[in-house]
Amino acid sequence: MKKTSRTRVVTGGAIVAALALGGFGAYSANATGEDTAAAPAAAVAKADAKNKNTTRSTHLTIEAATKAAQAALDAAEKENQRVSVAVVDRNGNTLVTLRGDGAGPQSYESAEKKAYTAVSWKAPTSELAKRLTNAPTLKDIPGTLFLAGGAPVTAKGAPIAGIGVAGAPSGDLDEKFAQAGAATLGK
Repeated sequence: MKKTSRTRVVTGGAIVAALALGGFGAYSANATGEDTAAAPAAAVAKADAKNKNTTRSTHLTIEAATKAAQAALDAAEKENQRVSVAVVDRNGNTLVTLRGDGAGPQSYESAEKKAYTAVSWKAPTSELAKRLTNAPTLKDIPGTLFLAGGAPVTAKGAPIAGIGVAGAPSGDLDEKFAQAGAATLGK
């Protein structure tokens, strides 16, 4: 017969007890007849308010990201421009990409990089491109593209997304379309 360490038995017992008590608390809350969705949310909010080690953040919904991307693509199509549009979240993760009919193959990746760059620095990429004069190594940061066409989206003073457009004959047009997408989020 194989020996089992005392530590392993005690740890295993503690985990089983914690799971049992956690399950009991969930069933108890259910039995009170309270709104089961509201009760845990209220408990979490109260716990978070007291915890100095955590923070809350605002995130763009997929529905809003899709709406913004489509608005940017529509603005480009009105001017007969063939572009790709990307929307990234506050962490630079891609939420939505739309490749317009006839958009060049390079435009897809460029749009994502412009969106990432805009949200990372919380500034339009046309402004960031000007900074390369004083800091030329900025362009070496992986995943970034310092060309006009990216617009940040903010809420409550914090970045929540970036919109990038690529494929028009000028970065100014790309950025105009990205701004059109961002403008729909303020409505």
